[in-house]
Amino acid sequence: MHGSRTLAAAPHRFNMVGVHWRGTGTLLFRTRGIGGWSTWQAADGDFRAGAWHLGDVVWTGAASAIRYRTRGAVSQVRAYYIWSPDEATPARRLSIANAPPIIPRLSWGADESIRRANPQVASAIHFAVVHHTAGSNTYTAAQSAAIVRGIELYHVQGNGWNDIGYNFLVDKYGQVFEGRYGGVDKAIIGAHSLGFNTGSFGVAVLGDYSSAALSPAAKSSLEQLLAWKLDLAHVDPLSTLEWTSGGNPRFPSGVAVLLRAISGHRDTNFTDCPGNSLYAQLPSIARDVAALGGPKVYAPLASGKLGGPIRFTAHLSSALPWTVTVTDPAGGVVGQGSATGTVVDWTWDATSAVPQKYTWTIATTGARPATGTIGAASAAVAVQSALATPTLLAPGGDPIDDTTTVSYTLTAPATVTATLVDGNGVVLTTLFTGPKTAGAQTFTFTAVPGLLPGPYSIQLLATTATAKTATAAVQLTVDDTLDGFASAPAVFSAANHAVVSLTFNLTRVPVATQFSVLRGTDIVASPLNAITGIGPQSLTWNGLLDDGTPAPDGVYTLSLAVTDQYTTFTRSATVTLDSTAPKIKVLSYPTMRFRIGEPATLTLVVGAKRYSRTLKKPATTSFWLKQKPRAYQLVATDAAGNTSVVRYRAK
Repeated sequence: MHGSRTLAAAPHRFNMVGVHWRGTGTLLFRTRGIGGWSTWQAADGDFRAGAWHLGDVVWTGAASAIRYRTRGAVSQVRAYYIWSPDEATPARRLSIANAPPIIPRLSWGADESIRRANPQVASAIHFAVVHHTAGSNTYTAAQSAAIVRGIELYHVQGNGWNDIGYNFLVDKYGQVFEGRYGGVDKAIIGAHSLGFNTGSFGVAVLGDYSSAALSPAAKSSLEQLLAWKLDLAHVDPLSTLEWTSGGNPRFPSGVAVLLRAISGHRDTNFTDCPGNSLYAQLPSIARDVAALGGPKVYAPLASGKLGGPIRFTAHLSSALPWTVTVTDPAGGVVGQGSATGTVVDWTWDATSAVPQKYTWTIATTGARPATGTIGAASAAVAVQSALATPTLLAPGGDPIDDTTTVSYTLTAPATVTATLVDGNGVVLTTLFTGPKTAGAQTFTFTAVPGLLPGPYSIQLLATTATAKTATAAVQLTVDDTLDGFASAPAVFSAANHAVVSLTFNLTRVPVATQFSVLRGTDIVASPLNAITGIGPQSLTWNGLLDDGTPAPDGVYTLSLAVTDQYTTFTRSATVTLDSTAPKIKVLSYPTMRFRIGEPATLTLVVGAKRYSRTLKKPATTSFWLKQKPRAYQLVATDAAGNTSVVRYRAK
């Protein structure tokens, strides 16, 4: 173990932190809060982004510094600091039968503007993966929403994921939070268990349960949530299954892994999650889940196809009368079988069935019926790949900031209606209604001055000539805090003591700003600049790294992260740092023939006369004068203002 070190560029305060590191070793860290330094804890980094381990984001409480230690080979470390303040959480809950009350994304303050893509949906849910978030267990019920917001920010902006990784989160007070966007009752694919995300749903309990016991409130809500979600999918909580890994450090792609219907994160990867204490409770939790509620229909399956026998099977949680019913598109019953017991097994003779779509149902008293379809679906329409670029609009400023382009794809011709909806679900206006052909479609939306800051969505409704419909939505945020963002110059030289400037205008003072200089994805400098208040602003970088040494030549990104009461957004610009003078190779002094190694302006000075030309690329060039000078100098100046000089005087 190496000695402890303090990460540079820590903000003056944070209450959540996530660490990334490179190498085969492990990383430990602790933070300094009001009561002093915390105990050391190991970062859990089973997620990967290339060579980087992505540690879990940890609730630290109010803190001002971090130290870290390494075990084994660790070459680089970076930390992501989050200040997620307590905010009043609206009382709105999703009330769903047999499920605990669920706090929706709107109520805990999810930032829909940072989501990178629409959610992906699996064909079905087959198992659950239980996690803990690690970090402190000392948080209040009011701080839970702040922790969830911080996890969302870290997963999206720190790890580069599309959205928060977990499908649900449960705190020690029994509060249940909706996680990844897309619908709590759908098979939304999360980012919680690498290689095992598709076909599962992830539930994270806020806190560290390595040794701490799960609170009775958290255990009750976790069990109710698992019971409801698994019942939706007709999965037996006490069952096991063989699942093929999509690939991770523990299980390469294609490896079959035996899992429980309620598994722990450590069952799918090299990780301690969800902690020894919680992991040891999973078998008893599964038994409690199986006992919750009324009768259940498990593992429904239809085997076969039209033109032959089709067998329907399932099993029930207790011996009860059951019925299998098959109906045609008009709702007429074309086949039905029934019996009593725990095993459902009935075969429909579909030898002479008309080729069309049929619906089947397996039902028993008091249980959620299982349903499915057989045969070809009738032609339908879908709205696919709906996307808005950009998702942040600033009305009343630069035109480039107040207009977004919405793109989507229709799978069939349809009449499309687009409506603007505010964050409370109120339809504000219809943007257009008109016929569209199948294929890619685009339109633009401009946020007019006077549109209040906050979250919005554009809802798309497609209706075919046969009254089949499909919907999609894109999320937007209107925020006019910043406009007129620009950088200059495009190329500069620190050797000439030049600086590059970001200029913009603030209409209100933001909650926080962070000015960073990046090379690739790594932050290399955090220039100390002050926001002076409402009005024009200018931030500068002098080409030096945080340790005071000159930055190497290259392309850099100037990034300004702004957090206000509406959202967190980032504006960026690229700049080229060139502090190296152009190279002049003299091929012939008498004939004035030269080779220039980069684009530059050449000036030949002969006495009081000057002759200039501009080279747009590295080239060989020469100057021709009627009378060859006995003395001259050649000056090469590049775009950053760096100069090189050669002089000649005949002997």
